[in-house]
Amino acid sequence: MTLLRVEAGAGRMHAFGRAIPCAIGRGGVTPAAAKREGDGATPLGHWPLLGIMLRPDRVQHGRSNLPWRWLRPDDGWSDDVADPAYNRPVRHPHPFSAERLWRADGLYDVIVVLGHNHAPPVAGLGSAIVLHCWNEGGATEGCVAIDKAELVALLPLLAPGDTIGIVV
Repeated sequence: MTLLRVEAGAGRMHAFGRAIPCAIGRGGVTPAAAKREGDGATPLGHWPLLGIMLRPDRVQHGRSNLPWRWLRPDDGWSDDVADPAYNRPVRHPHPFSAERLWRADGLYDVIVVLGHNHAPPVAGLGSAIVLHCWNEGGATEGCVAIDKAELVALLPLLAPGDTIGIVV
């Protein structure tokens, strides 16, 4: 089992002996119990790495022992607290609010799904907390983001049972 460690205050993620610059949420960090939908904060804690989604027109699939699938243009992630599918992947069109995962800006070319508010999800405690690609200099909406090349290089090293620890 590998622990990826995010030092939020330092803007660094430690993984497999490397220190990688990273971004966190525009709202800083918050204890997981205080995380709320739309607050822009990254939840502190240790979260399992659940799976990977890759945009097929922008990423060559690298080997990984984590479950993975290709991202589709109609993929979304529910962020509506009234949705029975809250904090779950959905397909657009969707009758509730849901973030679109197929983006022009490249942020979601690689998505590693984290197990925050996952089993079972509680409406309002945060959705779509993932590790994704970073446009250097910008904060996220609550996720952790690193350089795309760094993220792609990590994929073959990740395995079931691995976690990410987000600390101050």
